Amino acid sequence: MPPPGTLPPPPPLLLLLLLPLARAFNLDVAEPALLRGAPGSLFGFALDFYLPEPRSRISILVGAPKANTSQPNVTQGGAVYYCPWHRGNTSCTPIEFDQTGSRQHDFGGNGTDGLIPVEFKSLQWFGATVRSHGSSILACAPLYSWRTTKEEPSRDPVGTCYLSVSNFTKFVEYSPCRSDLNSAAGQGYCQGGFSAEFTKTGRVLLGGPGSFFWQGQVISATQEQIKEAYYPEYFILGTKGQLQTRQAAPSYDDSYLGYSVAVGEFSRDSTEDFVAGVPKGNLTYGYVTVLNGTNMLSLYNFSGEQMAAYFGYAVAAIDVNSDGLDDLLVGAPLFMEKTEDGRVQEVGRVYFYLQQPHGMEPNASMVLTGPQEFGRFGSSIAPLGDLDQDGYNDVGIGAPFGGGAQQGVVYVYNGQAGGVNVQPSQVLQGHWPPGRSPDFFGFALRGAQDLDGNGYPDLIVGAFGVDTAVVYRGRPIVSASASLSIFPAMFNPEERSCTLEGTDTHVACINLSFCLNASGKHMPDLIVFTVELHLDHLKQKGAVKRALFLHSRQPHLVQTIQVHNGTLDECREMKIYLRNESEFRDKLSPIHVALSFGLDPLAPADEHGLQPILNYLTRNYMEQKAQIQLDCGEDNICVPDLQLEVFREHSVVYLGDKNALNLTFNARNRGEGGAYEAELYVILPTEADYSGVIRNHGNFTNLSCAYESVNRTRMVICDLGNPMKSGTSLWGGLRFTVPHLRDNKKTIQFEFQIWSKNQNNSRSEVVAVPLRVEASARVSSHGVSKPESVSFPVSGWKPGRKPAKEQDVGPEVQHVYELVNEGPSTISHGVLDLSCPMSFQGKPVMYVTRYSVPANCSSSQPVNPLKLQTLRSFPATGHRHYKEVNASLQGQSLKN
Repeated sequence: MPPPGTLPPPPPLLLLLLLPLARAFNLDVAEPALLRGAPGSLFGFALDFYLPEPRSRISILVGAPKANTSQPNVTQGGAVYYCPWHRGNTSCTPIEFDQTGSRQHDFGGNGTDGLIPVEFKSLQWFGATVRSHGSSILACAPLYSWRTTKEEPSRDPVGTCYLSVSNFTKFVEYSPCRSDLNSAAGQGYCQGGFSAEFTKTGRVLLGGPGSFFWQGQVISATQEQIKEAYYPEYFILGTKGQLQTRQAAPSYDDSYLGYSVAVGEFSRDSTEDFVAGVPKGNLTYGYVTVLNGTNMLSLYNFSGEQMAAYFGYAVAAIDVNSDGLDDLLVGAPLFMEKTEDGRVQEVGRVYFYLQQPHGMEPNASMVLTGPQEFGRFGSSIAPLGDLDQDGYNDVGIGAPFGGGAQQGVVYVYNGQAGGVNVQPSQVLQGHWPPGRSPDFFGFALRGAQDLDGNGYPDLIVGAFGVDTAVVYRGRPIVSASASLSIFPAMFNPEERSCTLEGTDTHVACINLSFCLNASGKHMPDLIVFTVELHLDHLKQKGAVKRALFLHSRQPHLVQTIQVHNGTLDECREMKIYLRNESEFRDKLSPIHVALSFGLDPLAPADEHGLQPILNYLTRNYMEQKAQIQLDCGEDNICVPDLQLEVFREHSVVYLGDKNALNLTFNARNRGEGGAYEAELYVILPTEADYSGVIRNHGNFTNLSCAYESVNRTRMVICDLGNPMKSGTSLWGGLRFTVPHLRDNKKTIQFEFQIWSKNQNNSRSEVVAVPLRVEASARVSSHGVSKPESVSFPVSGWKPGRKPAKEQDVGPEVQHVYELVNEGPSTISHGVLDLSCPMSFQGKPVMYVTRYSVPANCSSSQPVNPLKLQTLRSFPATGHRHYKEVNASLQGQSLKN
């Protein structure tokens, strides 16, 4: 224990205070009532309903432990506010439990030393605990301190409570820890009233977690005992008949017994028992003890499963499974679990111990784990009563740091035979912008009382971080069911028994009917349902609806049904018709008919200003299906047998060939029924382009085909009929070009297949059409000489003895050669050989002086070996006899 005169740190609950979504259910989140207190007063820290006897209008009590009061010389002593409830009223007034300041005492007894303060009400956190029972209200200040000796600074935070009885007509103080045990083992750090509760008979139960070296203590007395022991002039009051736990062995130090308390029946007698949380006991695993309400003897102990999880931070006794036995709920808001990646995160957990006919089991019957890291799920647990009037009590669980901005979240769970539904039926959050500090929404919860008298319990949620208490009222719950039927369940396009209104058009139609039933408890005088019907609703947006309502010729119908006196049992009938088959393609898939219903949000509110709501388990959407009768036998199931043959004119395609490639096919259906939405799919190789359909052919069908590209797959899709009837044999032809052929591929391949929308045998076998890739080129050459002939000896020419110019060796003769590639393929490698007579009978005939050619050439004879002067300038090197051509020669001439 800290040295005398020093103030120890508050227990973790108060330390938390100093540190920093919704499924549809019946609590009205649209327009909650907001009660607000002075900024910084922590208004909303503690809550309760106030329902005095004899019964009058119910009110709300709100604790504000840092509020300023009119007490002299007291700063932020704290207050409890009384908030009478009626629609539109959000005003609250403080209850004057204590109007005096801190009292003084003459320790010397002779008046010579003067009076010095013996109690300290500033910052005492009055209003941190508020509970009511009938016309009595208990409000506590757990940090109230008093001085046990004259020396400074001797202050013990013993805590104190005030009891208001008989509708505020009398106030008495109850401070059982303000004892004369001025020793290290005393109650000086008790913080009595840290937790409190009333039994059903009005008995007071207090928790003081700081007594006996923080072992903690639970104390109980009747209101009569408290009133009889009260003398305003006395500091230390002994309450005759009071029940309390005593100091235990030192191993129980720092356990915090009484950190939380609740009352419930666990001993099978006529007296309620006491439940106390001990969050730091059992080596910090925490435990919860159940004490006999008659003699404080231990009945059960329940241990936590994880160290430092603060098991026992919050406790509650609620019959959640409606078996007539109280069940125990325990919160552990610091519980940590491992994520999938192995990281440990703090999420919080609540344990449910369901009482069995033979007593309590040591292990939890079920657990709920918080959904959000650092949300402190399980910081508060509150009975909510039977919110949905299903015979099971519901539970509210607070996570005051939950939500996207850590404003706080409250989860509502519905009771059921096995405990509670593990999915929350409603998730509540504050309706104001997030601030810079936590709002602590959900730190305090109180429910199970009907504020407005509409037969449904309501809920108060405190958000002391923004000095607000939020009132959520229970809306009337409507239990409803619907049925949808279609007869007959099949359109026969040949039987056109209905006539479109105002026309002579006869259409195929069937009957549609639906029934709606509704009931509930405490229902408004008038409830309005809206029923919506949609035909063929699964069709893509913008697609033609195949069926329409006969009366409106629309695929959508809205009907309004009014319910009087809370019960409904009504059926309605109508007709739907099938559009002309020429207006749509899909004849095979069912026509889905959908019905949805709900309460009309524009209907008038009830006398309490609330809109009723459907039970959250209501199945308010359903479907039925209608078929279109097909030519497929009695079972209306067509089983086609799709066969396909493909024919080609040639098995080879040539590089560079620009002529069309024609592929013809024969598509057949040899099955029992038609193939609906039958289409021919042709997958093209990347080297091919689609040109069109072969038309005006004797026995070819005039096809409708389209080219598409899906995920880089290029295809041609041709309509083969809807349906492609049994026995059908179609001939057709498609024209392609192959302009993108490359010589790095030896083959290309087309793939043909018939697809239909039938459920069985919907496709033919894939027919592959491979074509070899080859090169084909027709190359020709010819040459001419200028002059064409030369006669020797040449007139007027004489050879020089030492030739220097080209004319010195003879007259000029030019030879011109042309090489032509007439295709279709290009040539990437070709050779042209030229031979010339250089001598005759040992005598030189020709002397090569130069040549010009657009290719790489080589020669077996030197060019201009004598270095004669030529008439024109040519490259010094050249080739004549052999040349290798590396460039494409298609469409070119080679001259030499």
